[in-house]
Amino acid sequence: MAMCWAAGLGVATAQAPHAHADPVAYLVNVTVRPGYGFPNADAALGYGYGICDKLSGGEGYGQLIGDLQADFHTADDYQASYLITQSVNELCPALIWRLRNSAAHDWPPPRDDG
Repeated sequence: MAMCWAAGLGVATAQAPHAHADPVAYLVNVTVRPGYGFPNADAALGYGYGICDKLSGGEGYGQLIGDLQADFHTADDYQASYLITQSVNELCPALIWRLRNSAAHDWPPPRDDG
């Protein structure tokens, strides 16, 4: 009876759509942008899925940033952050909430540019 009542009012009773991975969008976004130098699409996808695995395994945002900076020999926080967000947004969108929660509580230490 409640279902008929909700349908009669035009209330949406379906669940929200699930997020789906988009490896093509990920490849376009990380292979066009300079700085990563992946030798091929498989290497780029493997690295991105590795980020997803680390995040799902409990690694935090700060540790992911550090890993990427070491792997790509850079101190550029934006370059590291960009690859992390592209990986999560396009390859494992179900983990977006985990990344956001981790990033909100995990600030890198201030730099001494002195």
